[in-house]
Amino acid sequence: MSLESMRKDVVAAIDALGGELIQLSHAIHAEPELSLAEFKASARLADAVEGHGLPVTREAFGMKTGFVSEFGSGPTVALLSEYDALPGIGHACGHNIIAAIGYGAAIGLAKLGANLPGTVRYVGTPAEEAHGGKELMARFGAFDGVDAAMMIHPSNLNLITMPTIAVADVEAIYHGRAAHASAMPFRGLNALDAVVTAYTAIAQLRQHIRNTERIHGIITDGGMAPNIVPERAACRFFIRAADIHDLLKLKKRVVACFEAGAMATGCRLELNWTGADYLDLKTNWPLAESFKQHAEHLGRNFFPLEEIPPGFAGSTDMGNVSHRVPSIHPMLAVAPSDVIIHNPEFTRWARSDTGDAAVIDGAKALALTALDLMADGTTLPRVRSDFEATAELSRLAVVAVEAGHHHHAGCGCR
Repeated sequence: MSLESMRKDVVAAIDALGGELIQLSHAIHAEPELSLAEFKASARLADAVEGHGLPVTREAFGMKTGFVSEFGSGPTVALLSEYDALPGIGHACGHNIIAAIGYGAAIGLAKLGANLPGTVRYVGTPAEEAHGGKELMARFGAFDGVDAAMMIHPSNLNLITMPTIAVADVEAIYHGRAAHASAMPFRGLNALDAVVTAYTAIAQLRQHIRNTERIHGIITDGGMAPNIVPERAACRFFIRAADIHDLLKLKKRVVACFEAGAMATGCRLELNWTGADYLDLKTNWPLAESFKQHAEHLGRNFFPLEEIPPGFAGSTDMGNVSHRVPSIHPMLAVAPSDVIIHNPEFTRWARSDTGDAAVIDGAKALALTALDLMADGTTLPRVRSDFEATAELSRLAVVAVEAGHHHHAGCGCR
């Protein structure tokens, strides 16, 4: 069977699946679930895969809300679905669209049956917004033996790749001593003062970091009552840098600010690094160009990367995958250019006609890109060559993030 015939069959299969894909996207959107608690979304997707006669392993790769379905023979492409939501604003990152795209691409390829020229590993990857689900799954072998990994993210622009930087997520808790704030303040150790001191020190530090670095956070606990010296106070910060090596250096400077709060007040500092650090995204350009051609054929026009404003970047645990295997993480527009992700307005666009159109376009473009890698004899060698050009840097990045597992952290595309 020719590659062109397979492309036509896959596109036709995804068109036939259109109603199911949109229904899945809407159902996941209607019941948003936070990281590590995506039980309904995970079950919906796994049930749907089984409904097409494909095998599914639930609670896969160490994640209760993860799953995997693998079928076919030959070069292996991992297609990924995310499905966690954000606190308070639901699917303002559009992970319902990501879920449906990955599912549609996988099932569309499965419809080739015995003519499928490779292996599809369809992976449900929870906890992207917090905890670094893909990094944790990678350590359980989720991407072992994979020739390429792919997913698509919704956005307000069509972008061939997601501009990203590395990120860590830390909670600082200060333990002081309560006392009556008026009668006996001298007996207290003010944990809120420790947080404020650390917050102020970090604000001062922000004046002297690189333009590729970010530090931002909130106070999550400030005490119980104005007339009680707070015996506990806490804050949570995200720390970002261009890559893991710069991130490790910046984290030390931020920790010094936290320690200053403890030293100034006599409180005890407890630092909790959540999950795993997120690496910057290493885009595989031969794969990205293949995706771009297919998406343009579907009518998508891509915003020039060179016109993206400096500092316009988020973070994703897909970065951790991209340093292990050749990967792409393009973005498809579902909202107007002035509506950005992680905004309540974006939640509405994630369940809109343009969001639904991205589900269908994304599933087709992703599946067609996977077909190129499986069946076009020139694509896989170019993909491997591009990855190997910086393989040693990637190896060091993975070593760094794994070595810091006990105290590093990450947050998703925030």
